Amino acid sequence: MPKLQTLLAQFAHRIWQRKGLISTLLLPLSWLVLAAVFIKRHRHTNAAAHPTHGVPVIVVGNLMVGGTGKTPVVIALVNALKALGRRPGVISRGYGARLPKHEARVGKGNLNPAQFGDEPALIAQATGAPIAVHPKRRLALQYLIAAHPDIDIVVSDDGLQHLALPRDIEIVVQDERGLGNGRVLPAGPLREPPSRLKNVDLVVLHQSGPTPQEGSIPSTQTEVQHATATGVTQLRMRLQPVSCTHINSGQVVPWPEWVTQHRETKLAAVAAIGQPNRFFGMLKQNGLNPAPTIALPDHAANIHTTIQNVGQDIVLVTDKDAIKLQGTPDTRVWSVQVA
Repeated sequence: MPKLQTLLAQFAHRIWQRKGLISTLLLPLSWLVLAAVFIKRHRHTNAAAHPTHGVPVIVVGNLMVGGTGKTPVVIALVNALKALGRRPGVISRGYGARLPKHEARVGKGNLNPAQFGDEPALIAQATGAPIAVHPKRRLALQYLIAAHPDIDIVVSDDGLQHLALPRDIEIVVQDERGLGNGRVLPAGPLREPPSRLKNVDLVVLHQSGPTPQEGSIPSTQTEVQHATATGVTQLRMRLQPVSCTHINSGQVVPWPEWVTQHRETKLAAVAAIGQPNRFFGMLKQNGLNPAPTIALPDHAANIHTTIQNVGQDIVLVTDKDAIKLQGTPDTRVWSVQVA
């Protein structure tokens, strides 16, 4: 079943990259989604104008379904705010965690991903900032401030479309897929129409593959170009490996040293993230040749079983997946930290 989910997701994203027959046939359903988006936005027109508790909120989100690289942006942003002397907190949906209907869960430090979700647990571990999780982001915000009244700024991991949440700054993270065919679900990959980019404060272009020439921009990003022309700031982002951590022992090795030591070792790579091929491609760009490379559905819980069935000497995973592997007795597993 997980493999089928992965194949279906890949098939959908291929369809969504162009305005083909299947996409066109789905357009009437997309019109219904657009109507729902319009009604929802009209209902919450004034939400962003009334921040809760006077604490500024920065929302990091995307228009495209699937992973675009929001979590690394959230981690970098929180750590940068701390370096500036601010006291940030984080709110998130807590995907995969079982949460009370009317209560948010608040924690800090090393958190159980089963209780908080793998991404919130990773953010808490990487930043040391307190975090609150609940599908209703406004509720998470209220619980976070109540538990940590010293917080002076909040970063929301996702939540761009959660309009009940007040916000002062909106950051959209795009990847090399751009806006796909420019259509909303289910005819395209977008949660909102491309024109939404004109109203955000910052667009971060997450670029992978060979380093692009300065000033270049993917052809699928024409709407981003238009948004930038109307005053929206644009930045480019690339993720680079910085270290490897041996999950069983906790040993941390700088990335260049780790590659030198293990370049000739039989490697495999497993990833349960939104865009696993991005992780595999990064490893190959850095001189490694993992085989097999196993892509699991985002947030997959069966990563332990998958790794057990891999026969190579070392298995590389993402930091997000490593959160679910803490305490594993398997001495072959290393996680890759990126910045």
